[in-house]
Amino acid sequence: MDLLYFAWVREAVGTGHERIDLPDDVATITALLDWLAARDARYASAFADRTRLRAAIDQRFVGLDASLAGAREVAIFPPVTGG
Repeated sequence: MDLLYFAWVREAVGTGHERIDLPDDVATITALLDWLAARDARYASAFADRTRLRAAIDQRFVGLDASLAGAREVAIFPPVTGG
């Protein structure tokens, strides 16, 4: 699976893209964030406040409780604002 990070999330984790093999027990975005946060302090810090995060699976906005079944790409980013 490809993971994409944008804006301050990218800065916090130190990369904009990585390819990972998920463990079988990681089935939702929330579980993915938990698994990533356990990797090291950078990820733990970036994903500590879930209210500051949004996600997309295969370029479709989803909630953090969304299933990862069949996902090829997951993007993690801060809320989008604009005018």
